[in-house]
Amino acid sequence: MDELTADFDAFVHSRTPALLRSAYLLTGDQHLAEDLVQSALGQTHRAWRNLHATGNAEAYARKTMYHLQVSRWRRRRVVEWFSGDVPDRPGVQSDHAEHTVLRLSMLTALSRLTAKQRAVIVLRFYDDLTEAQAAETLGVSVGTVKSQTSKALERLRLLAPELDGVNVIGDAR
Repeated sequence: MDELTADFDAFVHSRTPALLRSAYLLTGDQHLAEDLVQSALGQTHRAWRNLHATGNAEAYARKTMYHLQVSRWRRRRVVEWFSGDVPDRPGVQSDHAEHTVLRLSMLTALSRLTAKQRAVIVLRFYDDLTEAQAAETLGVSVGTVKSQTSKALERLRLLAPELDGVNVIGDAR
C-alpha cells in the first residue's frame, strides 16, 4: 500500500464519525447519512492527490457532502417522520431518558424544517460555520443564510418549546 492510500485510509478512519454526525443531522436518517458520507468520501478519494498536498481534505469532504445533499433535495421530495418509538438496546445500564427525549425532540423538529432551513441550522450551529462560510458551502447568498436561519429558529421554537434553555452540547443550562 503506497503512502497516499495509507493517508486516505487514516483520514477515513479518523473523520468518518464526525462526517456521519453532520450527515445524520442533514438527512434525518442513519442509512441516508451513511450513503451521503460514502458518496462524499468517494469524490474525496478521486481528488485525494491534490487534497493531500493542501491539507483541506475534510473541508472538501464536507462541502461535497452538503452539495450532494442539496442535489438530492432537488431531485425528489420524500417526507419522512420520526415515529417517536425508540427500540430498547440490550446492555445499556444507565438511564439517559432526559438526554434521549431532548435528542428525539431536536431530531423530530429538524425533520419538520425545510431542507434549506435544516442545512443552515446544521452548518451554523452544529458545524459552527459563520454566515459567510455557510453561504459559500451551500452556494447561496449570506442574506439567504440569515433569512433561512431566522425562519428555522422561529419554527424550532414553535415545534419544540421544550428545547428552550438547552445549550449546544445538549445539557440543560
